[in-house]
Amino acid sequence: MGAEPSDPPPGIHVIEGVVDLAYAATIEDLTRELADADVLFAWRANRDLLLAAWPSAGALKWIQSASAGVDGLLFPELVDSHVVLTNARRIFDEAISEYVVGLLLLFAKGLIGVLDRQRAGEWEHRDTELLSGKRVLVVGVGPIGRSIGRAAGHLGMLVRGLGRTARPGDAVFGTILDPTDFREALAWADYVVDALPATADTYHRFDAAAFEAMNPWARFVNIGRGSTVDEVALVEALRSGGIAGAALDVFEEEPLPADSPLWGLPNVVVSPHMSGDFAGWREAIVELFVENLERYLTGRPLKNVVDKALGFVP
Repeated sequence: MGAEPSDPPPGIHVIEGVVDLAYAATIEDLTRELADADVLFAWRANRDLLLAAWPSAGALKWIQSASAGVDGLLFPELVDSHVVLTNARRIFDEAISEYVVGLLLLFAKGLIGVLDRQRAGEWEHRDTELLSGKRVLVVGVGPIGRSIGRAAGHLGMLVRGLGRTARPGDAVFGTILDPTDFREALAWADYVVDALPATADTYHRFDAAAFEAMNPWARFVNIGRGSTVDEVALVEALRSGGIAGAALDVFEEEPLPADSPLWGLPNVVVSPHMSGDFAGWREAIVELFVENLERYLTGRPLKNVVDKALGFVP
């Protein structure tokens, strides 16, 4: 889904002799091809496209998403169906954690100001912060969050994680906190990283009360999903000095509208949902699909099966 024969996913040709391969980029294409298809590779997630063609999907048994987040695909009819959904879990972990480290260093070392002064031809010495010893809270402790936690730990940062349930003895976070500890954990942190998936439970998890609980020197990084943040509340916190800065890779509306105040705030870094897009990610996704297809054809368990009610892989 979302691909054409003229622009196929890289490496997909390896299955041409194994299965009947068809491409669909329009509602008409998808409606026609789903009539007989039992497997769908959602190369570009498009909920509206799949929903429109869904009545023809009587034979469909499995959908492979090319994304780690599946909010771009899920709709009630799919959630309630027998169709298995798998995602791209673990493909993007290291790339995103490296990106987050880069953002932490950007803030700590004042690199935005360094570049601004370079362009202005100003020679102005300033001290910078150490990340070692600083406190970072990772909200969302799935594989991406855990990779971020490990990377931050390697920098000498003090790391805490907050998940759906509390549990002690975690190798990365020590004790994982639960939502009842949210405000206290936010008040503890110098840096807060949002690694949450988009679900009904995580919608606007970061609201005005959450930003009020954070320290005025804290920096907020979002590489999770835009829907987890109330952007109006975030803008107010940034403008009022409630928090010191934010680095945002995901937004409530994407592309970020041209009139969004986030573009012009001096203490904000905006990037176009690219934190996980390393050179070679497309090939890695196809390799995962091919591996899962082999499992499907041989009756073995699929990797990365999503709990559709939760919206992520448990």
